[in-house]
Amino acid sequence: MELDEFLEVSTLLDYYKNLLSDKQREYLINHFEDDLSLSEIAKNNDVSRQAVYDNIKRGIKLLKDYEEKLGFHEREKQVYQELLELKKDFKIEKLNNIIEKLF
Repeated sequence: MELDEFLEVSTLLDYYKNLLSDKQREYLINHFEDDLSLSEIAKNNDVSRQAVYDNIKRGIKLLKDYEEKLGFHEREKQVYQELLELKKDFKIEKLNNIIEKLF
C-alpha cells in the first residue's frame, strides 16, 4: 500500500469508523493507527491472517464508498482551501459565501 493510500484510509477511518462492523473497525484501527501487522492482529484475535486481510480489505472499500456517498472529508478539504484563500485576501463577502455553503 502506497503512503498516499495509507494516509487516505487513516483519514477516512477517522470520519467513518463508527459505520463499520466491530471487527472491521478493530482490525483497521489496529493496522492503521496502532501499526500492527496482519499477523499480529490475527494472533491477538485468534483468527487467520487471511480473515484479518479480508476484513481490512472490505473495511477499506466501505470507507471509500462512504466518502463517495457522503463526502465529509472532501467537503472539509474544500472549506479549508476557501479559508486559506480568505486569509490571503479577506473580504466580508467571501466569509459570508463560505458560511452560506456550510449551511
